[in-house]
Amino acid sequence: MMNRLLIATAFLAWLTSAQAEPLRVASLSTVMADLARQIGGERVEVTEIVKAGVDPHIYEPTPGDRKTMAKSQILLASGLGFEGYLDKIRPGLEKSGVRLVVGGDVVKPIEGSCDEHEGHDHAHGHSHGTTDPHWWHSISNVQAVAAQICNAFVAADPEGKATYEMNNKNLQTRLAALSKWVRLQLAALPKANRVLVTSHDALGYFAKDNGFEIFAVQGISTSDQPSSQKVKRLIGEIKARKVKAIFAENIENPKVLEQITNETGAKPGGVLYADGLGSGPAGTYEGMMKSNVSTIVEALK
Repeated sequence: MMNRLLIATAFLAWLTSAQAEPLRVASLSTVMADLARQIGGERVEVTEIVKAGVDPHIYEPTPGDRKTMAKSQILLASGLGFEGYLDKIRPGLEKSGVRLVVGGDVVKPIEGSCDEHEGHDHAHGHSHGTTDPHWWHSISNVQAVAAQICNAFVAADPEGKATYEMNNKNLQTRLAALSKWVRLQLAALPKANRVLVTSHDALGYFAKDNGFEIFAVQGISTSDQPSSQKVKRLIGEIKARKVKAIFAENIENPKVLEQITNETGAKPGGVLYADGLGSGPAGTYEGMMKSNVSTIVEALK
């Protein structure tokens, strides 16, 4: 009798364990990976394919990465052209039954600053049809993508609906509080000081939300190299506007950044996280945004 009871208990334990197998999620975005962990909790297992510190503009998936994607149930991607290889891997994902969740599908895209057009002021104009893929620098966009991820998890794992929706509700509350915190911090900066000189054009959504102008050394991608004419114009703009600080990035900085700093007299403003999350306190979306805002306020106030 005792043996039968032990066997039955063991079987029930195995059955419960089998049913509780986490949802397999892979992510090409550090931001979306963080959102997935917060929404999914213990019901999901998130694998970051593109990790913090990797330049996503030049990343290409390895054969091992492709296998990881194929084994996942859900693959998260930023979209809007951020992953230039996305269309190439779509057929393989569909064949493997992987659901692709693209954050850019649910946000309001903006155009990035134009790069190099003769006779055109790059600092104030916009590109001709070049979409800015760095949507996560607008908190309202992140709220929309969090809801998108929640819905994808519910569709893949209906039994976890209550968990996913509660976690998303809590996350939405924190994001709303973060938005209020950002506005309060930036209130210390007068309009004339709201000029961001950055390594590449990645903070357009932040600028749009908070009334900043962007002067970027490189274009939308870190692979865009500035011409000597563009650098000359940028130096002139910085001097004319008496810009206080120039910001580097955690992943990559063009060599001309030091030249621009030296020739304009602007001080190094610190490091910003432009293409995704960092490590330590900046390893979460909330932490990254707080780090960026604190760095900007300290340098420009």
